[in-house]
Amino acid sequence: MELTDDEKAMLDGSEGKVRQKAMELLVRYGEAVRAEKLIAANNVCGDIRIDALSEFNLGSSDTIELPPVKVFSCQLETAPDPECWQLQGATQEQYEANVANEALHVAIGFNQLCICAPYLVGNVPVKGEHCVWMGSSAVVYINSVLGARTNRESGDSIMAAMLTGKIPYWGLHLPENRMGTHLINVEWEVESVLDWGLLGYYTGQMVKKGIPVFYGIRHVPNTVRLKHLSAALPLTGGVEMFHIPGITAEAHKLDDAFGGRQPLDVLRFGKAERMLAYDMLNACAHDSTVDFVILGCPHCFLEELWEMCRLLAGKKVNSNVSLWIFTSRAIKAMADRNGYTRLISEAGGVLMSDTCPVQGYFKHQGAKVAATNSAKQAYCLPGILSIQCWFGSTADCMEAAISGKWRAFTQP
Repeated sequence: MELTDDEKAMLDGSEGKVRQKAMELLVRYGEAVRAEKLIAANNVCGDIRIDALSEFNLGSSDTIELPPVKVFSCQLETAPDPECWQLQGATQEQYEANVANEALHVAIGFNQLCICAPYLVGNVPVKGEHCVWMGSSAVVYINSVLGARTNRESGDSIMAAMLTGKIPYWGLHLPENRMGTHLINVEWEVESVLDWGLLGYYTGQMVKKGIPVFYGIRHVPNTVRLKHLSAALPLTGGVEMFHIPGITAEAHKLDDAFGGRQPLDVLRFGKAERMLAYDMLNACAHDSTVDFVILGCPHCFLEELWEMCRLLAGKKVNSNVSLWIFTSRAIKAMADRNGYTRLISEAGGVLMSDTCPVQGYFKHQGAKVAATNSAKQAYCLPGILSIQCWFGSTADCMEAAISGKWRAFTQP
């Protein structure tokens, strides 16, 4: 692998032992994926704990003194919520460790966004920008909707990139690897958030690590819908990118999406496929009595909180149900200002920030049956938390929070 003079200098230790170790890791990484070179990457975003590093122990049990980050770098979700940690079941030790870890982040310039969808709070990379991101849904979103370029990275490669500003040039950084592989003829009129989650879940199962191209979309999706699609696609495979001709960044027309190639397969998403995805996401649920409603995976955008508050207005959450809604600190500050936090609280719910049950592995004490509008939560929670989980629309979930029963009025 060819290295530039500045990369060779870091590898030789001219900028200290920590950056040298980071460069060593990137060289090994690049050689493993047969990259010809490293490239500059000025936008790094990941979920790391500086107090739990593996590659950067430098052969010592001593605390590592990390140098400042070299490029703009941001933290994804953390755990627990700094205000609701006791309600989430965290210990004092876990809370204090998280506070200390955040202080270490801030000290080296690692920005605390604390959200799984950074593009909702200002980190919006542009078309063609080389990034180093982790977080399955965030990676899919910026590759597809925005046309930025990143592979789904690990905590160690994230740390190495923020210390060097470099990443191996391979995978989705290369234009030829960003072409569609599977054509999905969308025959169902995909419109609601529920529809977009079902489309993503079904497609991810079918294409595995491919790049699906959705053809036949009649309604232009907004950020919330594309967010839920991006979260559902990687659940059962390894999707890191998709195209929607005329909507996403790199496919003005169908031919653009495939780059002149023929698709490996042509699939359909109609009524039967939609119903199959819905049934699969609800396969682990059978008890209609709900005691835990979870919304905000990926983290809620302000528009979603507005909708939830409309559904809650003048109503009360059932005394046997815990309604937990998740967003970032930045969006929560806007929710506070707009009265959404107060309305949710007065109805009996809690608006939390920084984390979610999938990230923090927590639930309401004694919870047995959950409901969510997130395909990702519905897929992950039964295995992570050993609970039943219903999947449906936001309205279905709010009805369950109020009545304590799963009725799914908007099922297919």
